[in-house]
Amino acid sequence: MYYIGIDVGGMSIKAGVADINGNVLHKTTIVTRGNYDAEYTISNDIHKLIVKLLDEANIPEEKIAAVGIGQAGSIDSERGIINYWNNIPMKNVHVVEELKKWHKMPVFIDNDANVAALGECVFGAAKGLRNVMLVTLGTGVGSGIIIDGKIYRGEYGAGAEAGHMRIVMNGEPCTCGGRGCWEAYASVSALIRQTKAAMEKHPESMMCSIAAEMGEVNGITSFKAARAGDKAALEVVARYIEYVGTGLVSLQNIFRPQIFLIGGGISKEGEFLTDRLEKFVQNGMFDKETGDPVKIRPAALHNDAGILGAAALAIESVK
Repeated sequence: MYYIGIDVGGMSIKAGVADINGNVLHKTTIVTRGNYDAEYTISNDIHKLIVKLLDEANIPEEKIAAVGIGQAGSIDSERGIINYWNNIPMKNVHVVEELKKWHKMPVFIDNDANVAALGECVFGAAKGLRNVMLVTLGTGVGSGIIIDGKIYRGEYGAGAEAGHMRIVMNGEPCTCGGRGCWEAYASVSALIRQTKAAMEKHPESMMCSIAAEMGEVNGITSFKAARAGDKAALEVVARYIEYVGTGLVSLQNIFRPQIFLIGGGISKEGEFLTDRLEKFVQNGMFDKETGDPVKIRPAALHNDAGILGAAALAIESVK
């Protein structure tokens, strides 16, 4: 039997067929519509994608044990409902119920960060571990929490939004409408703002020449210059480490996971990022003199994190 993992994003919906060991046999994608309504919900597009995937993979639906869906936003996983998604505005979409009109396979849905964390526990860098936190640094800051091998969701599936814990009183404005959120300081979007500010102050910095060469300022501009020893870039990276680490210290003190995994493109900085974060969190955590040292590693599933995370949700849900 096989499992389907579906990764719903603002630009595209990706799907893959995987086996029980996490081998992805076939992948396909469609563009996400800019808007949906009561007559044509996102469930219609997910249905079309499933049909497309099975046709291209030449696998009959009878061979699919379950479908997992990773979807951004507030998800009621027990009832199979998208409560709220702000990227493409939608509320109260009964995805699982709607898909039953077309398919007999059991379908499960959860927040995309939750399933990405589960995927790392089943197939990736946290395989075999039971208390894990995944923090994805991208346009925003996403987080998935695994406690005793299970996804932690909170009431109504609206918990585990670590990106919106406040780390600065009346601080920088956040896209959620609040101020001082971790996301406003630790996201790659925030890093880009911090890099641009440093470039204006230090036009002699290597960051300026690197950005000119790349045609943009992005998440690796400051890191690339810092690796070469650029003083201004090293200051940007050190401050960014403090912002990311400040949130991780709080999470470490609350949850005490076996490991933190860092996802998103910035995770490709590897030990240059994670070693510095480990040192910061170790020095700042409560009761640092006892217990195992903090472990922070890059997430392992990379581009397939969404598909394999959703497939892991399907596998774990039908065990």
